[in-house]
Amino acid sequence: MIVVTGGTQGIGRAVIGKFAAAGMDVATCSRTPEALSALKTALEASHPGIDVHTYSADMAVKDEVKDFCAYVNSLNRPIDVLVNNAGYFIPGAITTEPEGTLESMINANLYSAYYTTRGLIDRLIGQPSAHIFNICSIASIQAYPNGGAYAISKAGLLGFSRNLREELKSQNVRVTAVLPGATRTASWNGTPLPDERFMSSEDVAEAIFSAWSLSPRSVVEEILIRPQLGDI
Repeated sequence: MIVVTGGTQGIGRAVIGKFAAAGMDVATCSRTPEALSALKTALEASHPGIDVHTYSADMAVKDEVKDFCAYVNSLNRPIDVLVNNAGYFIPGAITTEPEGTLESMINANLYSAYYTTRGLIDRLIGQPSAHIFNICSIASIQAYPNGGAYAISKAGLLGFSRNLREELKSQNVRVTAVLPGATRTASWNGTPLPDERFMSSEDVAEAIFSAWSLSPRSVVEEILIRPQLGDI
């Protein structure tokens, strides 16, 4: 089974579609019950035979992260793949962004991955293809104007990924940090730039699936993907 946080749109949705097409059952969450219901209906119609488990949760809230983990654990299923994808982006400068922006970004983009991993790790250990993917960002390594709290939170997520890799290597759980550049998701709604200027979510999902498909003897520790024409 694959578990994806924030799975109803963007990269999370594309990853779910890729693994579901390979016959893997899915568990995911979102803040929007209606979006989860639509996702479940669409996936089970297009991929007969798979089970899709959904749970409504705001992954920026620690107690709701723990509730989601409790739900997944109640399924009593081994987990092959965990994708810590939940998070969001608000541009802003460190010195002028509203009070509380850093806390909200850390909660959504870093703590959600930390507590989800802690809550589900026992379901991954012992699986021959166990793999954790953390959806970081080009902002994890590249400073830019108005990156603000978002860049701080994503740099933290990369640090989390690297440390987790060291801790879990002896238990045969692979860990990969994914650092996408500008990807055409809802975060870019309203931009005047053409879609061709962005990467597609499906390309990111393809890279994740390919990394997971390697033998357990190998791990891609970091995946850095940029638009062909460069960063936006």
